Amino acid sequence: MRRHTVVMNARGETVELRAMGTPDAEALWRWNHDPDVMRWMGEGYPQSPARVHRWLAEERPRNDFGDVLLGVEVIADGTLIGLVRLHGAEPETGCADLDIYLGEKEYWGKGHGTDAVRTACRFGFDKMRLHRIQLTVATENAPAVHLYRKVGFVEEGRLRHTFRRDGRWGDKFVMGLLAGELT
Repeated sequence: MRRHTVVMNARGETVELRAMGTPDAEALWRWNHDPDVMRWMGEGYPQSPARVHRWLAEERPRNDFGDVLLGVEVIADGTLIGLVRLHGAEPETGCADLDIYLGEKEYWGKGHGTDAVRTACRFGFDKMRLHRIQLTVATENAPAVHLYRKVGFVEEGRLRHTFRRDGRWGDKFVMGLLAGELT
């Protein structure tokens, strides 16, 4: 199937989303090895900085319609603070999955995550012509659940015991947002 190229830039009120590249490898490696940042993310295996650099240079998604990886950059000071990804998108279904995290902890709680989610969803609906964006989130991750509800995501289900944290199993909500529901 031929994939469609997507323009890689979207500007919100406080953040700009832009394509990620090899200059971002050190930040990505640092975030992925910070236990506070990765607390609610799926546990992966440790990677070397060289491996993360290689992934960004050669192996990561090529930012086409099916998989878009964007850095979250603060407009005021140009600092890269996180990433957002719309993936699994297919023109036939008009649906994509959303992943996001902010790795620079001094920027947490300042509205940048909310703006990044809104901007990514607007990008998905307007530029990619999606009809639906969905995600999963740990039920215990109250700040993220609050953020997703604030921008219009609705809880559609619960996945029981889908990840393990601190020696015990946890659940995730499945949340969805349809075009026209973004607040």
